[in-house]
Amino acid sequence: MSHVFHGATRSERDSLGEMAVPADALWGASTARALANFPVSGERFPRRFLRALGLVKAAAAAANAELGVVDGALAAAIETAAREVADGAHDGEFPLDVFQTGSGTSTNMNANEVIARLASRRLGDGAARVHPNDHVNASQSSNDVIPTALHVAAREAIARDLDPALARVEAALREKAERFAGVVKLGRTHLMDATPMRVGQEIGGWARQVALARERLAAAADGLAELALGGTAVGTGINCPPGFAARAIERIARDTGLAFREAEDHFEAQGARDAAVAASAAVRGAAVALHKIANDVRLLASGPRAGLGELRLPAVQPGSSIMPGKVNPVMAESVIQVAAQVFGNDAAVAFAGMTGQLELNAMIPVIARNLLESVRLLANVSNVFAERCLAGLDVDRARTEGWVEQSAALATPLAARIGYDRAAEIAKEAMASGRTVRDVARERAVLPDDELERLLDPRAMTGA
Repeated sequence: MSHVFHGATRSERDSLGEMAVPADALWGASTARALANFPVSGERFPRRFLRALGLVKAAAAAANAELGVVDGALAAAIETAAREVADGAHDGEFPLDVFQTGSGTSTNMNANEVIARLASRRLGDGAARVHPNDHVNASQSSNDVIPTALHVAAREAIARDLDPALARVEAALREKAERFAGVVKLGRTHLMDATPMRVGQEIGGWARQVALARERLAAAADGLAELALGGTAVGTGINCPPGFAARAIERIARDTGLAFREAEDHFEAQGARDAAVAASAAVRGAAVALHKIANDVRLLASGPRAGLGELRLPAVQPGSSIMPGKVNPVMAESVIQVAAQVFGNDAAVAFAGMTGQLELNAMIPVIARNLLESVRLLANVSNVFAERCLAGLDVDRARTEGWVEQSAALATPLAARIGYDRAAEIAKEAMASGRTVRDVARERAVLPDDELERLLDPRAMTGA
């Protein structure tokens, strides 16, 4: 397969021979070959991954300088160039498809070539040429660099993007739970009427769901703190000097402000991607929680006149192109759609994780693509859900309390005093006649009026 470049080109050589490369490209022959080999999706590695890859290369350059593996001036130029990559100054120089060699070697070499050319320019024409393999990739292999970049990118994305977004959802829910703490409503199980509760209790339950999802995410993200750097090709650390990994990982931790540590077992760290699988599962768990909450919100807001209509949603846009005045739960629907995508992404990550063979999982790019997309989408939709739906959520108090008085579930406290069967008779008569449980129970004189009023107080049934 060949790739035709338009405009001026230059000739670059790698171990397989000559390749034509666009004259103004920072990358070289290895990237050109991969560009020709993988015209698959048009998707590139996301920004979070490129940032992590740049940080890994910068940390490696500094460690190599300290250990005397790479000349100090060359290493400094490499580190500067790598930090430019991390900062996003050269994202356009990473054209490769994410569906490529399973180790991510193509993108590792893409980074090596870009950083080598930038470093060479910085050193000037009279200096020694910075070599992508001998200098930029010194003490490393794609097989430890790409897994390391995956862990750094995912850990940063969870800490910097997803967790703060979920915290906003949790805070918005807790504020509403407090605001509506005194509003009594009808609980529902199996979608059918159940005993009374308070709106604040229901929304507080949602907030706790989000809090627990955040805790599980934090625990899974800690597994990403183990980095494969230092294992090189298969985990033995060949061509990597003692102390390299510790020095490089210390810099990665300092640059990100997050804890990272060298893998306890480099053979596990390169042969398996279990930590990424666990992180994806935790992201999926957060999506499950948000899906449940969003579905509850739109169900409780349904109607508003011919449905439950207990919640009032902020009107963020017209709901119909044909029905004037219709307002739909569009923000909740967006959450539900993102959850569906996250579930699919997680299935792909799980499949990729179990497809590792021997000393390398050759599915790392698809794991990175799906895990990082899940984090990005869930973070984005959480932010807008909190801001444009939950912040403006209101309650129709008359409707919620009206449902309570009409419900046959009010007969529940009577069962403890007059027996289940007699209470059931009262509930059935109330439903059949269209009257309230209170009226039927008073008519039958099953208990003194003062005791009946105490038992049938909806607020007392909520545990308040």
